[in-house]
This record gives sequence, structure tokens and C-alpha cells, in this order.
Amino acid sequence: MTGFKDLLVVVDISKACATRLDVAAHVASRFGAHLTGLFVKEPPNLPGWAQSEGQAYLRTPSDFVEMQRQAWRGAALASQQLFRARVDVAGITTEWREREGDVAEIASLHARYADMVIVGQVEPELHAAHPARALPERLLLGVGRPILVVPYASPFKTVGERVLIAWNASREATRAANDALPILQQASQVTVLAINPRGGVSGDGDVPGADLALHLSRHGVKAEASWIQADDVEVAAMLLSRASDCQADLIVMGGYGHSRVREIVLGGATRGILQTMTVPTLMSH
Repeated sequence: MTGFKDLLVVVDISKACATRLDVAAHVASRFGAHLTGLFVKEPPNLPGWAQSEGQAYLRTPSDFVEMQRQAWRGAALASQQLFRARVDVAGITTEWREREGDVAEIASLHARYADMVIVGQVEPELHAAHPARALPERLLLGVGRPILVVPYASPFKTVGERVLIAWNASREATRAANDALPILQQASQVTVLAINPRGGVSGDGDVPGADLALHLSRHGVKAEASWIQADDVEVAAMLLSRASDCQADLIVMGGYGHSRVREIVLGGATRGILQTMTVPTLMSH
């Protein structure tokens, strides 16, 4: 692992974007990485009533289209200025890109040419139909790169100094731990946490998490293995509680070990963390 050298951060008009850019600049500076800011403008959307001939005297369809384009041009300019203000002080090389279309499709395309993509947690007040609502999930499932999801709630002074790895010996968790190696190698504290571990040959072993801790040690990572049994508590809630206990500033976990449909219907750790996260979380699928 040579570290992250090419990072992508999705920039938008949300209040929490400044915090996301601070995290992106921090990570990029830490690894001497190039940071690309991507802003995606929504295509013009003509309201149904504006297309009615009975409403033609109010405004023509072309007026609405132009108004929306002007609004997005203004938003793009403001976002670019915020990007420059937040990341130029980090002493890293940067790049700004603007595109128009579906934000998840465009971000997925650009993310395939980066080492990691940084996005924001979806804010609860956003309407369910908003294109950005499923962005972390769509990137996680469709990109083939690790995604770093930054909570909207508060700023973060450090990211990756004290890391909590959610370990269940799955393919997705294995991928996440490997993707996070550059961060783990620089961390001062790494905890491997197995929640409700399985026993047996195909499970987590006699000491859950110990095998991963041993593997990480061969990469220069000093990790401590621990496990908890809490069948009556949701995994996401237990993970966040333990993250608070060890003052973790980063969670590393696999995303959607079960099918996404199953997690939507029954709930699951991935959705739980995406909805209630309190620290930045690196996810891989």
C-alpha cells in the first residue's frame, strides 16, 4: 500500500459541505494527495403546471429553464469559492470540475479514477426524492472504491488517529480493512471490534478479531482485538457506542454484507450507520 494519491470529494450546497471539505483537505494533506472537487448541477426540471397552456400567461417553459440554470450557475460558483477557501490552505494540488446530470451517476464515473471518494451523510431534512439522498449508498454499491462518509452534525479536528474497525470476517469487512491500510498504518490507535461473533472454523476464531489484528501487525499496524456479545442491541447502535468509548475519529466497515433490499426491509448495520453516524466512516463493498 502506497497511500492515497488521488482523492475525489463531492461538493454540494448543503450547510455541512464546509466540514466535508475540511476532512477532505486533511486527508489529502496527510498523504500528499491530489484533491478533485466535483460539483454536479441538476438538469432543468419543468414543473407540470408550468407546462399547462392555462398557465402560459405566468411564465413560459423557457423562462423556468433559464431561471433554474441561473440558480445552478450561482450555486456552482459559490461552491467553487468554498472549495478554494477550504482546501487551498492545505498545500495540496487541487482541481475543480462541474458537470450536469444525475449526481450519483456522474460521481460514480469520476470516482472510478480516484483512490477514494469523500461524500457527506444525507441530512434528514432533505426530501426523499432529492437526487442526492441515496448518494452514499449508490456510490458504495457501484464504484468499487472505498467511500469516506462525513457526518453532517459537527466538525472534526482529526480523522484516522484513533480507528475502530467493525469486523465480522466477511468479504466486505476484509475489503474495507485492506482499503483503509494507509490510514491504519499512520493511526496511533486501532481497535478491531467483533460484534456478536460467530464461533467455529468458518467464524471469527477462538479470539474474535485476533487474526485480523495479527495480519495488520505484519503491515506495521498496532491493533487491539476485542469483541462484544449484544444480541438485543442493534449493531449500528453498539458500534457507535463503542466508538464513543474509545474516542474513535474514524470507523472502518464493510457495507451491505446482506442485500440492500434486505437491509431496507429489515434494517441493518450499513443503513443504521449511514443514518445515525457520529464520526467519519470509511466503507467498502
